[in-house]
Amino acid sequence: MAELDLDPFTDVLDVPMYVVTTAAGDDRAGCLVGFASQCSIHPARYMVWLSTANHTYAVARRATHLTVHLLRRGQRELAKWFGGETGDRVDKFERVAWHESDDGSPVLTDACVWFVGRIEERVEGGDHVGFLLTPTEQSPPVTGTPALLRLSDVKDLEPGHPA
Repeated sequence: MAELDLDPFTDVLDVPMYVVTTAAGDDRAGCLVGFASQCSIHPARYMVWLSTANHTYAVARRATHLTVHLLRRGQRELAKWFGGETGDRVDKFERVAWHESDDGSPVLTDACVWFVGRIEERVEGGDHVGFLLTPTEQSPPVTGTPALLRLSDVKDLEPGHPA
C-alpha cells in the first residue's frame, strides 16, 4: 500500500507556533516549532518535536531541559528571527531580551507565556524527534485569552535551518 501524506488533514489546521530554547554547556539554541502538544494531565507532560535538521536539535540532544514559549500574534518578527535564521550561523540571543531559568535554559522575556520542562524521554518520529517534558518552572499566568501567533501568521517564512 502506498504511503499517504497528511496534507489534506494538516492543511485545515491553524496550530499555535512555539519558540523552543535550550542550552547545553556554553551552547544556546532556539527555533520556531509547530509540532507540540500536552500529552498528559496527571502527571503533567508536554511533547515538543524538533526537526533533526535543526541546530536546536543538536543542542537539545545534550540538554536536560527545554523552554517552550508561546508568542502573541503581534510578535511575528520574534518568530521570524527564531524560525528564519539558523543557530549554525547567528547567535539568536544577541538581539532579544532573555534570562536563564533555574536550570540554565534560556527564557525569552517578551514571550506571552512559557514553561521550562525537564526532558524525560526522546522519541524518534521520522524527520523529527519528540522531547517529552515535565514542567519544572513557568511564567506567571496571563489574564484573559491572548491572541496567539499561529501557523497562518508565519506560513510564508523560509526556514533558517539547512535543508
